[in-house]
Amino acid sequence: MDLAKKVIFSSGLVVVISAIVFQTIQHFGANKLDIQWKFSNNETRTEGKMPSLEQEVIFKKATFGMGCFWANDALFGAQPGVLRTRVGYAGGTTGNPVYKNMGDHTEVIEIDFDPNIISYRDLLKLFWDNHEYGLTTVIKRQYMSLILYHEEEQKRIAELDIEVEAGKRNEKLITEIAPAGPFYPAEDYHQKYRLQKHKWIMEELNISPDQLQTSQIAARLNGYLAGVGKLQDLEKDVKVLGIPEKIASFVKIQYLDNEGGSLYC
Repeated sequence: MDLAKKVIFSSGLVVVISAIVFQTIQHFGANKLDIQWKFSNNETRTEGKMPSLEQEVIFKKATFGMGCFWANDALFGAQPGVLRTRVGYAGGTTGNPVYKNMGDHTEVIEIDFDPNIISYRDLLKLFWDNHEYGLTTVIKRQYMSLILYHEEEQKRIAELDIEVEAGKRNEKLITEIAPAGPFYPAEDYHQKYRLQKHKWIMEELNISPDQLQTSQIAARLNGYLAGVGKLQDLEKDVKVLGIPEKIASFVKIQYLDNEGGSLYC
């Protein structure tokens, strides 16, 4: 488990950031926080004072391989309770894998999630139901079905779930369950692939390539642009995350055009 900080501004705006980032803000002062928030949102939402610490937020990690990771990035990014997503390579032994030479690694998605909002079993249901190549077809390791657990409880749940899912299908599943090891982030052009097809949105929000792996706004927009998630959650996120109206209107149109049908690579 990792600790994050939930901070609240005098305006009522709530932001979740990592403990390390919070400590950095405290060290450098409030002006740095103002600048960082303006980088994330071009609306006039700066504050003259440091935000007060509201509470510590405990988040957990989940890592899955289930085919091409572009689709998975969109699928999980749109789920309430998911804080951040990033795609990369894991599960193998080869050092420093890259897309054109990933060795024995698998394309995976790494998810930071709030277990008080979305459970590991909820994430597993999305995993079981959304495999690009199915759960019984033997394919190359790059796209294999893979669960990398970060704690014994995740292992226990995954092992129980795979038996249930196999029973539903009346056949043996090929999903591999293994402990999580090193995670190697994929190249920038793989992160939030749907969002990056609309560069103007990234420019409007000043989302840098590095922030594609750490930004909750990027994760949400990437999912909604692919038609994933629920419309009411999109409308809620527009308000909570302070998404400008111009972007919100465009994303809503894309969501409705692609609703439920754009999880592809």
